[in-house]
Amino acid sequence: MSRLIGPHTADPCPRCSDEAVRLGTPPSAAEPDAVGYTCDRCGHAWSRQVEADLEIYDTVRADLPHATLYGDVWQLEDDRVLIRGAGGDRHRWVERWRVIPY
Repeated sequence: MSRLIGPHTADPCPRCSDEAVRLGTPPSAAEPDAVGYTCDRCGHAWSRQVEADLEIYDTVRADLPHATLYGDVWQLEDDRVLIRGAGGDRHRWVERWRVIPY
């Protein structure tokens, strides 16, 4: 279960369950469709797939360096997603690898 820590959402480590904000590492040439994470507490590393099947109006979250953004998918491009923020008053382009269906 995720919980809020300041302006971010914290996720648990699959191994030790330590809840922390982990922004992830962008996909690399070796794993072009995976976002990498590492637990600072136990050193465990894991990955998640970049979402390829997002659709308009999907509810998502995006882990950004300054905060976690929640909203709906408004427009899709190959490498980025336009998210309409909660309340409908903000739109922001986000790199696709940062977007997580919620």
